[in-house]
Amino acid sequence: MTDTPTPGQTPEDGAALLDEIERHHRRFNVFPSEAAYVAVTLWNAHAHLMDAFESTPRLAFLSPEPGSGKTRALEIIQTLTPRPLITTDVSPSALFRSISDEAAGRPTILFDEIDAIFGPKAAGNEDLRSLINSGYRRTGGILRSVREGENHRVVKFPVYAALATAGLGDLPDTIMSRAVVIRMRRRAPNETVEGFRQRIHEPQGHALRDRLAAWADTTREQIDGAWPEMPDGITDRPADVWEPLIAVADAAGGHWPERARAACLALVNASKANDKGSLGIRLLADLRDAFDGAERMTSVAILERLTAMDDAPWADLDGRPLTTRSLARMLGDYVTAENDPIRPRNIKVAGSVLKGYYAADLTDAWLRYCPPLPETSATGATPATAQVRPLFPVAAPVAVADETPAPTTEPAADLTTTG
Repeated sequence: MTDTPTPGQTPEDGAALLDEIERHHRRFNVFPSEAAYVAVTLWNAHAHLMDAFESTPRLAFLSPEPGSGKTRALEIIQTLTPRPLITTDVSPSALFRSISDEAAGRPTILFDEIDAIFGPKAAGNEDLRSLINSGYRRTGGILRSVREGENHRVVKFPVYAALATAGLGDLPDTIMSRAVVIRMRRRAPNETVEGFRQRIHEPQGHALRDRLAAWADTTREQIDGAWPEMPDGITDRPADVWEPLIAVADAAGGHWPERARAACLALVNASKANDKGSLGIRLLADLRDAFDGAERMTSVAILERLTAMDDAPWADLDGRPLTTRSLARMLGDYVTAENDPIRPRNIKVAGSVLKGYYAADLTDAWLRYCPPLPETSATGATPATAQVRPLFPVAAPVAVADETPAPTTEPAADLTTTG
């Protein structure tokens, strides 16, 4: 194909073509939101323009239960994307060879039932996860030792390829952060779709695919190296994920630039709301709730509050409740505002000295890793400690007992005293 239409040929209207792609999906899929239809349509188009982008977003159809339309979504995508390779089980070496075979052309990987690979009952599959993550960037690759005669040399093989997945539950965090996530659900009784018949509907999808490929050729130069304006608040990894899709929308024109940016905001915010984070971040967030404005708490009091929380994992971590030792170990991975590891300190209680934690040691980690509380507003120009301190007022410096204190008759300190 050429970069310009043949003489006498009318250039394809990109916006109208994307409208047709979206209508094709709506015939067979019920997605959970308008934003999902926009994202999937743009993803189909971006797969025809891979070399114009620095990265390729993973597309993840996830649901809590089977029968939610995930496989059907991949089947429709299969008819619309270049060189689709659909699989439910693949070894890292097979996937590596499928992508790095330059003679066969770059495939579009459609990975169904991926929960069998990364689900809670599956092994780690770190090699496959690494390959999927490496293929997110155009500069990504896998290093292999290649024998040449009696010598070996290290060769970097390209693994950059568009990839859509479908599965139950969630994916590893490193894949989720590189993905546009569509949370699928079963159709309601009033939601109807056409039955997909491969022999009838696949040729219809292929006709749209060929038109999409021809349009992509006419817009590749416009899209290559484009830096689309991102919606307010979309930065870092979410911006990387959405830049190719918004660049496609801008090239198509019509109502697609506006719809793309609205979909970006909707799905990025939805992913944040569904982001469970790591166990460490969950601990920090629950600790902030447990302190509830207190200056300090003993480890025993903290464990009582954590294990009593509804829907929290602390009462049953691999069959055992959270202990003071595991609490200290998990918090030791984070640091205070002074860059010292968070560690338990001594707290005087009723003439005794018990181990516990001070809010002042935790506030910097709370600021950096936990969602902001509704009544707080932090700005990048304000030091972290200044942003957090009003949440945990301290009337005066809190004395910390020596490691081996002398007997004392001081009155007991309230474990949840506020300033």
